[in-house]
Parts: sequence; C-alpha cells; structure tokens
Amino acid sequence: MFVTTAGRTNEELTYKAKMIASELKAEFVPRKKRSVSAIQDIHHDDCLVVGKERLELFPLGEKEPFFFHPNSAMFRIKRLMKGESDPLIEAAGLETGMSFLDCSLGLGSDSIVASFAVGETGSVMGVEARPELAYLVKKGLKAWDSGYQEINQAMSKIEVIQGYSLNVLKRQEDRSVDCVYFDPMFDESILESDGIRGLSHFAVYEGLSKETLDEAIRVARKRVILKDHFRSNRFAEFGFKVHRRKSSKFHFGVIERE
Repeated sequence: MFVTTAGRTNEELTYKAKMIASELKAEFVPRKKRSVSAIQDIHHDDCLVVGKERLELFPLGEKEPFFFHPNSAMFRIKRLMKGESDPLIEAAGLETGMSFLDCSLGLGSDSIVASFAVGETGSVMGVEARPELAYLVKKGLKAWDSGYQEINQAMSKIEVIQGYSLNVLKRQEDRSVDCVYFDPMFDESILESDGIRGLSHFAVYEGLSKETLDEAIRVARKRVILKDHFRSNRFAEFGFKVHRRKSSKFHFGVIERE
C-alpha cells in the first residue's frame, strides 16, 4: 500500500500524509494532480488517500473507495435509546461498567453498540488484523461526528488493537475481560452487503479454531459469544448454547463462564 493526498492539497495535508505513511511503514507518493487510478497503474498497489475530512482506502482494481462509517451501529443505538433491545447486547448480557473484547472488529459496528451499552465506566477493545484497516477505523472512531454526543463518546473510547485475535488473546490475563466476542460470519458475508463490499479486499479469514476459543474461554470472566449463520455447525462443534432468532439469517451462541 502507498499513501497520497487528496487532489486539492497543501503543505499541511502533505505533511499529515507523510506522517501517516511513516506510521504505516508505507511509501508516500505525491499526488501531482493525478487521479488515484493513474497512480495505481504505476505502483500496482492499494492506496490510502489523506483528505482534510477523512481517510479513503482505494483497493487496487476497485473504482469506489472505502472509508469509515458507523453503518448499522447508528440505528441500533437509536433503538437502544428508545428502550428497545439489541440481539448482541442481550446475548452478551452487556451492562454498564462491563468490558468487551471484539475479536472481529471490521468496521466496528458491534464494538460501537457494545461501547454504548457499557457506558463511560465500561471498556471495549476491538481486534483487526490488517494494519491499514485498523488504522483507518481507529482514526474514524475518533473523528466521526454522528450528531449524537452519546454515540460520539461510545466511538471515541473504543481501543483498536492491530493484530490476530489468537495472538491478542494470548497476551490477556486469565478472566480479565467480561465478554469475548467472535463474528466469523463477518468475513464470509462482506460480499453480500453494499455497505461493506469495499472491505472484501482487506478481509483476513481467520475462522475460529479450538485454540482460539480455548484462549477466549480462559480470558472471559463471564461469557464467550459467537455470532454465526443459523445453519453453522460451529455452535455444536464448540459447545455454544444457541439463542435462536426467528426469521434471522444469524444466531448468537454463548458459552457461560459463571
């Protein structure tokens, strides 16, 4: 991947882009009034464009860029504000002050909703394997203005960890996080959704191994949660108690630690 600036740039934006390139250990390429595709024709790589308002990630060969957006988290939190329920929050039993480790961060929608649910005294960590995606989401969570102070606060307090979930879990203490969450279906469904289709190029298909789950059970103080397709054999394979949801493509499974 290489980094460049938006079409209309200045010294400040160029400096910012160079700093981001340095952070990501990527090459900085001056824009020189060229289109992103023209630069990609030369460098044959993904491109991160640094603009005044946001970062945009252009996968090689794709016409549309990917940029951070809270996606479904917005209307899910608005439902919670009205006193309605959310299936993840119910399955995880999330309450004010709890801690939540999201091993499938992606765009961060589930982490944002979890962060809202646990409130100021709670904590949320999200794990993303790809460095460029982790960086983009980390910055987006801090900068995005949803128009709602509660949602902005929920986004800004999420800690983004770049790495593989198994490695991150191994670094955690026993029973140190209330809930550990997996959404392997996220990687498998990204091609089906317009909102996250641009992410398919960056997905890391970790799956869910027994070793990873064993680490999650060790780390979890209260429970481990799995979101998966309703036909998935992972629920039975790993011993999850399934919360069945009528007319939904996915269910939540839970392994209780208490």
